[in-house]
Amino acid sequence: AASSRPKLGSHFALELVRDRKVLRRSARCITMKVLSACVLASAAAFLGMRAPLPVKTPRVVKAPAVAMSSALAEESGVSLSSGGGMFTTSSPEDRRIGTELYQAAKADPGGARAPLKVVYVVLESQYQSSMSAAVKAINENENSGVACECVGYLLEELRDPANAAAFKKDVEEANVFIGSLIFVQELAEQVQAVVEAERDRLDAVLIFPSMPEVMRLNKVGGFTMASLGQSKSVVSEFMKKKKADDGSSFEEAMLKLLRTLPKVLKYLPGDKAKDAKSFMMSFQYWLGGSPENLQSMLLSLATTYVPAVVEKADMASLDQEGLIAEPVLLPDKGIWHPLGPEVYQTAEEYFQWYETEHAPAAGLAEDAPVVGVVLQKSHINTGDAGHYVSLISELEARGAKVVCIYSGGLDFSGPVKEYFFRQGGVAVDSVINLTGFALVGGPASQDHPKAVDTLKSLGVPYLCAVPLVFQSFQEWEASELGLHPVQVALQVSLPELDGAIEPIIYAGREGATGKSVPLDDRISTLAQRALKWGSLKRKENKDKKLAITIFSFPPDKGNVGTAAYLDVFGSILAVAKELKGRGYDLGDVDPSQMEAEDLMDMVLNDKEAKFDSPTLNVVHRMTMEEYERLCPYQDDLHENWGPPPGHLNSDGQNLLVFGAKFGNVFIGVQPSFGYEGDPMRLLFSKSASPHHGFAAYYTYLESVFDADAVLHFGTHGSLEFMPGKQVGMSGECYPDRLAGTIPNLYYYAANNPSEATIAKRRSYAATISYLTPPAENAGLYKGLKELSELVSSYQGLRENEARGPSIVNSIIAAAYSCNLDKDVKNLPDVEFDSKEVDLERRDTIVGMVYQRLMEIESRLLPMGLHTVGVPPTAEEAIATLVSIAEIDRPEDEILGLPRILANAEGRKLEEIYRNANEGVLQDVELLQKITQGTRAAVRALVQESTDSQGRVKEVQNVMEKALGGMFGQAPYRKALASQGFAKASEDKMLEPLFEYLEFCLRQVVADNELGALVDALDGQYIEPGPGGDPIRNPGVLPTGKNMHALDPQSIPTTAAVECANRVVEKLLERLEKDNGELPESVAFTLWGTDNIKTYGESLAQVLGLVGVRPVPDALGRVNKLELIPLEELGRPRIDVVVSCSGVFRDLFINQMNLLDRAVKLAAEADEPDDQNYVRKHAKEQAKELGMSVREAATRVFSNAAGSYSANVGLAIENGGWESENQLQEQFVGRKGFAFNADKPGMMTQSTDMFKAALSTVDVTFQNLDSSEISISDVSHYYDSDPTKVVEGLRKDGKKPSSMMADTTTANAQVRSLSETVRLDARTKLLNPKFYEGMLASGYEGTREITKRLRNTMGWSATAGEVDNFVYEDANDTFIKDEAMQKRLLETNPNAFRDMVTTFLEANGRGYWDTDEENVERLQELYQEVEDRIEGIV
Repeated sequence: AASSRPKLGSHFALELVRDRKVLRRSARCITMKVLSACVLASAAAFLGMRAPLPVKTPRVVKAPAVAMSSALAEESGVSLSSGGGMFTTSSPEDRRIGTELYQAAKADPGGARAPLKVVYVVLESQYQSSMSAAVKAINENENSGVACECVGYLLEELRDPANAAAFKKDVEEANVFIGSLIFVQELAEQVQAVVEAERDRLDAVLIFPSMPEVMRLNKVGGFTMASLGQSKSVVSEFMKKKKADDGSSFEEAMLKLLRTLPKVLKYLPGDKAKDAKSFMMSFQYWLGGSPENLQSMLLSLATTYVPAVVEKADMASLDQEGLIAEPVLLPDKGIWHPLGPEVYQTAEEYFQWYETEHAPAAGLAEDAPVVGVVLQKSHINTGDAGHYVSLISELEARGAKVVCIYSGGLDFSGPVKEYFFRQGGVAVDSVINLTGFALVGGPASQDHPKAVDTLKSLGVPYLCAVPLVFQSFQEWEASELGLHPVQVALQVSLPELDGAIEPIIYAGREGATGKSVPLDDRISTLAQRALKWGSLKRKENKDKKLAITIFSFPPDKGNVGTAAYLDVFGSILAVAKELKGRGYDLGDVDPSQMEAEDLMDMVLNDKEAKFDSPTLNVVHRMTMEEYERLCPYQDDLHENWGPPPGHLNSDGQNLLVFGAKFGNVFIGVQPSFGYEGDPMRLLFSKSASPHHGFAAYYTYLESVFDADAVLHFGTHGSLEFMPGKQVGMSGECYPDRLAGTIPNLYYYAANNPSEATIAKRRSYAATISYLTPPAENAGLYKGLKELSELVSSYQGLRENEARGPSIVNSIIAAAYSCNLDKDVKNLPDVEFDSKEVDLERRDTIVGMVYQRLMEIESRLLPMGLHTVGVPPTAEEAIATLVSIAEIDRPEDEILGLPRILANAEGRKLEEIYRNANEGVLQDVELLQKITQGTRAAVRALVQESTDSQGRVKEVQNVMEKALGGMFGQAPYRKALASQGFAKASEDKMLEPLFEYLEFCLRQVVADNELGALVDALDGQYIEPGPGGDPIRNPGVLPTGKNMHALDPQSIPTTAAVECANRVVEKLLERLEKDNGELPESVAFTLWGTDNIKTYGESLAQVLGLVGVRPVPDALGRVNKLELIPLEELGRPRIDVVVSCSGVFRDLFINQMNLLDRAVKLAAEADEPDDQNYVRKHAKEQAKELGMSVREAATRVFSNAAGSYSANVGLAIENGGWESENQLQEQFVGRKGFAFNADKPGMMTQSTDMFKAALSTVDVTFQNLDSSEISISDVSHYYDSDPTKVVEGLRKDGKKPSSMMADTTTANAQVRSLSETVRLDARTKLLNPKFYEGMLASGYEGTREITKRLRNTMGWSATAGEVDNFVYEDANDTFIKDEAMQKRLLETNPNAFRDMVTTFLEANGRGYWDTDEENVERLQELYQEVEDRIEGIV
């Protein structure tokens, strides 16, 4: 049929039928398969989409004119169900219509009307109004012959048991069931079960794009989709290939083909074709979405497939009344304006109308800024465009022009290129995507690279605003969590991968009618921010005002200019030089003539100043009149802080803004969170508000300095962690209030995507990633180096019976002097004589010591601090590349170099690792040889591309390498041969590995940190990129990207599950070996960044312990679970207590749902208690707490919404805590908010349940996954450690084991916490390479050393796992050494005072036992430093 009617199809259709395999089928078979494939393709593309794929018929209408008004009715009459804790508390009864007439018709079978019951389930409520109007029109028409009852359910409403029961009852009575966009897995299964049970009885089942298992329920006469997605067909495979090859042109061809199909089907014989036509026509009616289209759909179905209606329907009257009409649809794509007379098909046509008619009438200037707006076609179809109209009118009222585009498909890249460009140039200054979805593919099968290419060519800021889908605006407003987790995944996380910024909620759902309602204050905020971003493109650099904001945390301690891994003032100086060169007004200063120290002095006036000291430079004194006039929310701060000015950032009369102005550039100090005045004041509160000084600072930026942009400098400040919703800020949330309307740029460390994502979502930041400092191997020093030399001596003389044993004795003695006896299992005591044992035993002793030494030596540590815009040298890149070279990358078919070398030696790498860990000397030596060979080969690669200045030149391309190969072996192959790996040097697997390493080398030394900043300040699009560990994912590089996390529904990945299971095995093996038995319960801490870097490894570890397997659904999303049978598991199910960081909660609340469901699945399994500790403990706690086993199996906890951390670290940093018990109560109080998958809309304070769960814990466990951040680098790890909390809660008072997994290298390890603390202290705090590297950075470096000492003491407070020698050796290094004392004091007196205080506190609290001489020296030093700071000396 298609080949005989070439005009009906496109080039695509002709190509399809030319395929010889397809031609072997009959025309009818072809058409039916094309139909199924089309529907399947649309289903795959429609994951979570509201905008359906339109099918255009010959009748195309012009756009409806909608009154330009944002005055819409207040939400009223919303029925609330009893489902407490749900995100959606609306009621299906608001969507029930026609019941009385339907019941009357049922009671009177002989009457003029036949009863018809329709039940529909949809993702959101936009069809509610149209469906209700359609049913009302049918029932009001005397000639319809139908008495229709219709009831609609929103998918999320089915979580409520009462709604679920009502849904089941309604389907049991229904004639017709309609479903659309059913994509939430657990709810899809629920719908499937109910409809499947009634499918044979139902007269018709129409499922429009949804999960494949739901779509297989379709039944329209003889037309079904029973095999949908279950087998491959030539047609569907062809379509997939064409889509991959042709992109948006394929989509346009599909639209043409789909609207042709009903015509083709009309001419084919048989009922099946007729039924297929009915389905396709119904699909078109549904896509049309108007009351008239839906009326035609319902009557067409009823008069064809519902016997009672067929019997009574008067088709002649129906035709005469026009109750069944052809589908009426808008054009597939175009430019729409609510006052436009039509949908415009070209930019030229639109601008002709807009600029000659509309703009003059609206009073818009010729040179007005232009905002591009991306719309959802289905909202225009259904007449539900009030929220669009509101934003358009707001933008125009503020003097901006608009270009509003829509697409019928899911790929907006074509319309963007077609309509946002004009005469070869870009026609818009900024773009707002109002669909809330990814630009290409929506949330189903996104093509982010294509979206990024499109947006780069456009080159303007790209905002993606979010309409509420599952919640009414009242529900969202009342929710502490904010935006529904499904929406966060689909409409926040995925657009971020395109480079979208500013996920501002701009519209809600009116509960009674389901209509979209604009949120006036959000519309205003969105419009202002979009225009501010656009103004950066138009303004000249000399006129732009930039507010650079630096941080001070913790305050009062020489910490002004705090940022992770960053030389803040050196970096600001680099930025200032770049800005000066580009014409920005920096006043009288010339950055090229300044040092970082000069800049610091000018900003701080006195870098040794206390934070609130008047010696800090004050740029503005804000009077109370000015503050109260300019800060609209200041009244709300009185509850926490009293009336202004208060005592923070105040001189008693005015609020003080600290910093300095340089022309149009202001460098200001963000005020502290407010804890320092009274450290314990707010620690126990769920959250806090900013103090008046904090509010005054941001009020100054917005209303006094009048900044065009703010640049938050480094990781991280306090703005994004201020109280408010998790995601989807309201106007009452403090991050939103403080951010105001100023574009927010934010330099963020590339290895911290999770907190960067919080900044993006809560404070509307466009992040710019910066590199962490280059890493080096820790090396060995002092006694450790001497011990290593003894081991080398033994290797040469091991068989010498005279010398060998005496060297072993010396090794044992040296190991004790280095305190390695705690780490080397079964190390003989110092009295031991090695002459009394054989060679094998001596080898084992030396092997164990050697293994520990190599562990220390090879540990990576960041060296110094990074300066923005300064890429690493070639030498500095080597250690990072070595780590990259060590990892297997099966997805790229790349073997890691250690595995290649082990294979060449005829050994398995895992066996070498295992034996080395056990101290088998030969394998310790072989592993060291492999390590040295890897380093040598990588160094050879890098040196080949290094110039005389030590910088990487352009790496040789493939052709140059091929020519070079003609004259000899590649340098890396030579290096391997020289290291004793001759066979490996010929291995063919080296080539793909070293090609990959060359690519990585380019990325490591590339840099766009300054380039991205100046582009952003020019109002350009910042290219997005992933954050994380550059070793695991070199795609993090080069830096200077708008950083994003990942699709939260993609984790844990299969590879992450495999890695997690290996770690779980090692953990249980170690615990059984240490304790003689398996643990019954393990307490976990889950971190956001760690799970981004590892793609969910620690998440998968929790599932692995419980014995539950994550399973992807039909669309590849990880949201299904299955219980691993005990026989397969081979051990009992281990109970877990999961403490999620606040950031993890914000980013991965869907995964919290997964974890909670997994634990409940295990708890409800009918298994013996001794084989299922989850069930055992849940039963005990159910009895104790008087609740069901399911409720008692609550194991997933975090902070309250909008609250972060246990604040234990904050208390320790401020020193204001009185006892460990105080810290423990604080931990339980702040982290004891439970997540319940049965009531996913809230975090419930469940302190008793948290304590009950913790009281059974045998082991506390955390993960280290990156060499850049270890347990003494940040306070987060000990802040969330519950070791002593558990000890206090256990009935037997026993301290749990504390374990840490280390997956920073390919040789994953599980160590005790005390082993990890010792390893970290030896490689960082006590290591000259580390502290000398830090001291070279000056002021900031001294602070970094002190921070490690303070964080080490944190582990004493929370876990009691710090050995005395760590404090003693640190004291010897930094305090006893007078030269070192002097260096620290002169570099940063405040930080040195904090170091002295930490030593005294450690001693006073009983963590460090030392002699009186040390204590007295510290006390004298404290007074001396205090006098120096106060200016007495």
